[in-house]
Amino acid sequence: MLRIPLITESQVKKFLTYRELIPAIKKALKDFSNGHVMQPLRQVTSVEKHQGYLLSMAAYNQQQDSLSLKVISLYPHNHKKNLPMHECKVFHFDASTGQLLAIIEAETLTHMRTAAASAAATEKLLQCLAPKNAKILAVLGAGDQARSHVYALMSIHQYEKIFVWNHTEEKGRKLVEELKPVFPGIEFCPNVEQAVSNADVITTVTASFQPVLLGKWLKEAVHINCVGACRPDWRELDDDCMNKCDVYVDSYIGATAESGDIILSKVKVRAEVGEVIAGKVTKGKNTRTLFKSLGMAAEDVAAASLVLQHYQNKQQDS
Repeated sequence: MLRIPLITESQVKKFLTYRELIPAIKKALKDFSNGHVMQPLRQVTSVEKHQGYLLSMAAYNQQQDSLSLKVISLYPHNHKKNLPMHECKVFHFDASTGQLLAIIEAETLTHMRTAAASAAATEKLLQCLAPKNAKILAVLGAGDQARSHVYALMSIHQYEKIFVWNHTEEKGRKLVEELKPVFPGIEFCPNVEQAVSNADVITTVTASFQPVLLGKWLKEAVHINCVGACRPDWRELDDDCMNKCDVYVDSYIGATAESGDIILSKVKVRAEVGEVIAGKVTKGKNTRTLFKSLGMAAEDVAAASLVLQHYQNKQQDS
């Protein structure tokens, strides 16, 4: 019997770079919107007693001939216990035989592919000011997704200032202190309005169930990546914020079934970001754009394929 490799978090961190990952995720978004990805809606099992969820996400990319399944536990209140909100593994298969090729520890993979999707959307949707004139990035949240988004967004554009806000000030300041040696322009803001009012790009990566970003704080030209609030009754943005923006999503089906920000605001979705990347839909004239990201198995397949490729190359070299 073949030994199935377990690719660890430390290995994933060595193998994945945003230089490779962002183009791979951009292609995955395009492939999905072009109908080349078989991807059922994620399955969610509620663990009501402990306010948790178990999710499964599967996808087959016909263009890549790649097949993966990700299993995730999601416990939003774990931050109170100093535990991660997510625990997840990707099972990557040989699409031609169904044989399991690898099990990949997928915390880092998930954080990075999500941030890469936001970077791809930001690169495509940021308008009115040329991207080179975007100077201020605001990040609401201070967890792993906040960290990964700073790295991903700074990999495509060097913002002069990065403003971080978090519900728990101590955690927010800790993230700023950690990232300061790499990004000297990063600062903590004690309130959301201060963080976002002059921002060219805003990324929300909170565990909030209620809106933290209000439309009245937005400048005339801004791009927003809305990444948290992955349940139909959760939201990070108020109705005013949603209605002021042209809204783009990773998946129509996923967004209209799972995103509280979209469902509760009843906002009209302009397009999937993959449709814009593919040239099937042009950007609107609205100077405010919003990418609602729920994360897709198509992104996991793309990231897992990169990880496995690097793992196999290293095995051949050793």
